[in-house]
Amino acid sequence: MSKTIKKSSRCLCGQVEIHLDHMSQQVGACHCSMCRTWGGGPYMEVNCGTDVSFTGEEHIKVYASSDWAERGFCGVCGTHLFYRLKQTGEHMVPIGLLGDEPGLVFKSQVFIDEKPDFYSFANQTQTLTGPEVFALFSSADES
Repeated sequence: MSKTIKKSSRCLCGQVEIHLDHMSQQVGACHCSMCRTWGGGPYMEVNCGTDVSFTGEEHIKVYASSDWAERGFCGVCGTHLFYRLKQTGEHMVPIGLLGDEPGLVFKSQVFIDEKPDFYSFANQTQTLTGPEVFALFSSADES
C-alpha cells in the first residue's frame, strides 16, 4: 500500500532546501558505474515524481550525465539532491537526504550486472540488468 508523503529537507550547508509533494515509500538502488563514481557506492533513492521544488535554487548545479538524465547537487557543499529523468521530469532523491521515514521498503535494484562483488544486500528485491533497464525505457518511448 502506498501513501503520499510530503517532505522537506536541506543539503549539508543549508543553502538548498528541497520540497516534495510526493515521496514514494519504495527505495531503489542503482549499481551502475556512474552512480557508484558519483557517490562512492550504490545510489539509494526514492522516486519523488515531478512535484519537487527548491529554495536556494541559485546554488543548485546540474550535470547532464547522459542523454536521458541529469544529476543535481548543491554547488556550495556538494550534497547530492536528485537524479532527474529529462523526458518525464521525475526526480529520484537520495534516501539519505530524506531521513528515516517509517514504512520505507527496499524494493528494487537496477544495473545489478554492474554491481561489484565486494558488497551484496541481503534484502530480496526486484532486480534488473542494464540492458533490461534500457529495454524498459525504450518500450515506454514507443507507447
